[in-house]
Amino acid sequence: MKIFLNITLVIFLALRVFLYFSILPVYPEGTKIRINAKVISEPIIYSDSQYLKLSGFKVYVPLYPRVYYGDRIVVEGIVANGKLDDPKLVLINEKKGILYQYRQKIISFYEQSLPKDHSALIAGMVIGSKGGIGEDLWNDLKKSGTAHVVVASGMNVSMVAGFLVGILIIILPRRKAIPFVLAGIWIYAVLSGFDAPIVRASVMGSTAFLAQLMGRMYQSLRILLFTAVVLIFLKPVWINDMGFWLSVLATASIVIFYPKIKKIFVFLPKIVREDWSTTLSAQIGVVPLLYYNFGQFNILSPFINVAVLWTVVPITLIGMISGIIGTIYQPLGRFLLYLCYPFTSWFLFVISGFT
Repeated sequence: MKIFLNITLVIFLALRVFLYFSILPVYPEGTKIRINAKVISEPIIYSDSQYLKLSGFKVYVPLYPRVYYGDRIVVEGIVANGKLDDPKLVLINEKKGILYQYRQKIISFYEQSLPKDHSALIAGMVIGSKGGIGEDLWNDLKKSGTAHVVVASGMNVSMVAGFLVGILIIILPRRKAIPFVLAGIWIYAVLSGFDAPIVRASVMGSTAFLAQLMGRMYQSLRILLFTAVVLIFLKPVWINDMGFWLSVLATASIVIFYPKIKKIFVFLPKIVREDWSTTLSAQIGVVPLLYYNFGQFNILSPFINVAVLWTVVPITLIGMISGIIGTIYQPLGRFLLYLCYPFTSWFLFVISGFT
């Protein structure tokens, strides 16, 4: 019966993806088009342009006016090799929602408090903002194999959930606290840009807590695969999203290989062993995909990741707390944010030394 249900699910998924892509408009090379779309991921800022994806096209618009996650924009351009040539930013309707505004307030606080690369690193780790990452820093992150660190991911969701659980169970029974934890996870997902990895992690986290409410045992790998299938069914365009697949493969690899690798390196100090085991197990899943897409892979990447991964948790936690406090009382928030500076300095020193 389970096999029949699995086959049926795969068939429905394949049909959904096929129908989605079959009805997408096809534009001949040289066609001038106008795209009216919502920006669903923070643009990447280069020295003279902003890079974003709209309706499947790569779009490089002028550096100003700035485009932000949540804005609805109108762009005109000429179709050429999967991107828009000579794009013109016709209109920007800024998102006015409270959460979007609060997100920008936190980012502005980071930018006003620390040097550019340091604030960009914190904004990327805490809420997935790539808008402040300059071209040089972005290249260093990609070459060193650490670009995944500055994108809000499952680890951030886990920390948010863990923090909320730790606070709420002081005043509420665990079962009554779980609905508030679920709300917190999804508020954080919106603040973080609602990228594919964050949505995947939020769905998995929510499923885990719901399983606790129902008294069911939580099986990570099965839930991960089910989540991936459901998300692609709901949003077929993510089948072409490498970030989505990197997130799924990295998580699956950690679930499968982490316990085995940890036993092999039992002779290492605990903090080094855990970071090394996590990094190496994740790399097993993502290296083939990275090599397939880019034709290259930094063989030193696992060592670079081990050298910097220990800084991610303190940077993220301090960044979250100081960001919230900084929007209420800036002097105190800034004082706390300065505690990140030694960690971000080490991170930037390491990745620049290997590129």
